Amino acid sequence: MQISFSAPALPDAGTLVVFATDPFTLTAQAQIADKAAGGALSRAAKVNRFNGKAGESITLFFPDGLDVERLILIGLGAADKLDRSVLEAAGAGITKQLLSSGATKVTVLADKLSDNLDEADHAVALGAGLLLRSYRFDKYRTKEPESKKPTLKNASIGTSAHAEAKKRFAREEAVISGVFLTRDLISEPANIIHPESFADLITGLQSDGLEITVLGEKEMSELGMGALLGVGQGSTRESKLAIMRWNGGGKDDKPLAFVGKGVTFDTGGISLKPAAGMEQMKWDMGGAGIVVGLMKALASRKAKINAVGVVGLVENMPSGSAQRPGDIVTSMSGQTIEVLNTDAEGRLVLADALWYTQKTFSPKLMVDLATLTGAIIVSLGHEYAGYFTDKEDLSDQLYSAGKASGDKVWRMPVSDAYDKLIDCDIADMKNIGGKGAGSITAAQFLKRFTNGVPWAHIDVAGMVWSEKEGALFDKGATGFGVRLLDRFISGSYESD
Repeated sequence: MQISFSAPALPDAGTLVVFATDPFTLTAQAQIADKAAGGALSRAAKVNRFNGKAGESITLFFPDGLDVERLILIGLGAADKLDRSVLEAAGAGITKQLLSSGATKVTVLADKLSDNLDEADHAVALGAGLLLRSYRFDKYRTKEPESKKPTLKNASIGTSAHAEAKKRFAREEAVISGVFLTRDLISEPANIIHPESFADLITGLQSDGLEITVLGEKEMSELGMGALLGVGQGSTRESKLAIMRWNGGGKDDKPLAFVGKGVTFDTGGISLKPAAGMEQMKWDMGGAGIVVGLMKALASRKAKINAVGVVGLVENMPSGSAQRPGDIVTSMSGQTIEVLNTDAEGRLVLADALWYTQKTFSPKLMVDLATLTGAIIVSLGHEYAGYFTDKEDLSDQLYSAGKASGDKVWRMPVSDAYDKLIDCDIADMKNIGGKGAGSITAAQFLKRFTNGVPWAHIDVAGMVWSEKEGALFDKGATGFGVRLLDRFISGSYESD
């Protein structure tokens, strides 16, 4: 969908959207539209008990006095509580209502309704919501009825701050391009996205200005990455480690590092998962998908920061060559691991990826992302990702970025008491810590491979895929994490 900004004016075609707040108050632009329509909006609101609450809407078709097919009034809730998330949800609601309606163009008249945001930000937030909700993964649909195919192609947002809104939205659009890439990657089936094809796709991002390096099994074996390689040894697909670099900061500035788990399909290995729901394990590469989307976003908006993204790409399959429960592997760090459960594989991939990252790039900090544990879903459901760190400043920055971006995160504990649960009798550690605190012991495992570099682990198992639609996405891949980390970077580390 194309999003544009212009001075506010009543359109002569298409669909017109205006707003009201609660208690029922038409915005200035809505009053203009209502007057042109002979008061039809006010009368319709009264008849329909429309109060202007967030999510409420009224649609008038071919209203007298206006040359439009539809006139839509949308509620935003109380003006003093209006923020970016409300406006994004309102914009997304417009797209949801019109995407396959037959409408091809919508004009949205925005007003400055709250001191929480300036007028340009009001318009940008509406545009972000409109665009985010327009995403569809329909490349494999060959028999979809015409009535269900998207028709909405253009959205024009009318605002007196149109020049500034256009400038700010260019940055927003770049970040959303990263969100869409993440959604694409997570949506693809495992016969399309596997370690080799994923690495090839990442290599293609050189055209965005990223420096790309891909290591194969030979190179990783020479580096001693026995933990990562052990996970993929049961697959016919060669495991890969892909490295993306964006150099937008100072020449001598240490990079921020983002490390992603890229298990392109997870059967559980010899510790086989139940058959029911296993098809969802195509998105077990969600952490890597987020890192790749983030790196594209940073390159697309020319971020003034040095950043490196590292993703370990493997397929966890059962076969005669697969890793067995009880095997002991040696990681790149030299630490040995007893593999008690081959379905606790993501932490093995990240162990070598984290060690490689800190050793190769000496980063300022590392943030890893992984669909690591079902236990985090038991703890937080599908509302928050859990994050783990022992650095208070890093924790505050992530939490603030989550709140500002809408990709919400909640801090979970790390401590020596939990760390002891992964001690092992015959190796340096074991890859599971027992029945309790599964997400925490997984984080403690990862911490052993950070070598003192400031670090945070984000468990996104409950957030990368949704069985129900959300405010900004349809069922399926959510794109969670890209906007979180972009806000984290711009809010705490990026130079002006």
